[in-house]
Amino acid sequence: MVGVAVTGRTIAEAAAECGLTTHTLRYYERDGLMRAPVARSRSGHRRYTDEDVAWVRLVTRLRSTGMPISEVRAYTDLVRAGEGTEPERLELLRRHRQRVLDRLATVRHDLAAIEDKIAVYAGTAGGC
Repeated sequence: MVGVAVTGRTIAEAAAECGLTTHTLRYYERDGLMRAPVARSRSGHRRYTDEDVAWVRLVTRLRSTGMPISEVRAYTDLVRAGEGTEPERLELLRRHRQRVLDRLATVRHDLAAIEDKIAVYAGTAGGC
């Protein structure tokens, strides 16, 4: 799309909107994690559309919940492949959701132990 008049956000604007660095956005692009190629202005600068930003936010959420890059890439590849891959996408997301739920259960259990210890110190200042 180089040479075409393209509107949208600059890489700095998209990065700021997504709470990422420009380096991270370039990494996502290089590593095949973008749903579609990012458009370029006539001068060759990246121009991020609303759809690009929405995709980056999804990738960021998948990563922040612990999805490995390899799985994000697999999901991206399935999305790019289009219709007919929905069952595989669904299964991939369901497996990830279960891992997140398992991790949440562990964190809740650990938090309860911390809360108990806070109660001990707040009440008697004793305990381990």
